[in-house]
Amino acid sequence: MVRIMADEASPGAPMRDPSVPPASGATRPSTPSERGEAPEARWFGFREVDPNAKAPMVRQVFDSVATNYDLMNDLMSGGVHRLWKSTLIEMIRPRPGMTLLDVAGGTGDISFRFLDAAGGGANAFVCDINEQMILVGRDRAIDRGVLDGVDWIVGDAEKVPLKSRSVDVYTIAFGLRNVTRIDSALAEARRVLKPGGRFFCLEFSRVVLPVLRDIYDQYSFTVLPRLGQMVAGDREAYQYLVESIRQFPDQESLVGRIEAAGFGQVRYRNLTGGVAAIHSGWRL
Repeated sequence: MVRIMADEASPGAPMRDPSVPPASGATRPSTPSERGEAPEARWFGFREVDPNAKAPMVRQVFDSVATNYDLMNDLMSGGVHRLWKSTLIEMIRPRPGMTLLDVAGGTGDISFRFLDAAGGGANAFVCDINEQMILVGRDRAIDRGVLDGVDWIVGDAEKVPLKSRSVDVYTIAFGLRNVTRIDSALAEARRVLKPGGRFFCLEFSRVVLPVLRDIYDQYSFTVLPRLGQMVAGDREAYQYLVESIRQFPDQESLVGRIEAAGFGQVRYRNLTGGVAAIHSGWRL
């Protein structure tokens, strides 16, 4: 089942062009720093934007790449993302009776792996802000014969449409760097987890090996956008994805933010020299 959760703050409402000054007598709009805005809220890759405009811009990117999402991850990781996801599932240790919430998981890849590993009797909610991604995942589920045990929800990571203390495991894979306000998403993760539940974030991170870092940067900024143009016909979407990785907090910084959200025993595991990392924590 696909449920579309409309949000009062969803894109579609008219926005003031920040390049146009307010009308005479109007109150000057506050800046992100004056509002205590999260630093990542004003960055779309390397471009500074109105925080209210970021979510629609990210949606547009994933509308563009939805049908090629797995190919996109193959290009960005050299195919190694499949091993990273296997490592994530091993860390989760799925079992019958568990309920997973996979946020920004529209294509269903993590949820399918979770259900397979649980061996039956488990359930998964797939929540993604992008309806096109959800539709791709639902079609994949039908193709795989997965008709039960998965609920597909179009919803925002910052306002998850599930009850508090309702899931055992929360995962977000390659999605946290795309949310407008990371701390809001982390707070929602804690809210929906049962006490004793676990949080997992798989995300591209900071490379810790100097030699690998140079190679990775060359590939990311030179090769990947060209491949995006050749394979998916969208250079700009892939350019944003590369830039969003560089704007994302490093491993230790993310540990601090997860702890600040109220999680305990927060730690991370570097993958492929820090190209990616899995952060985990307990909902106490």
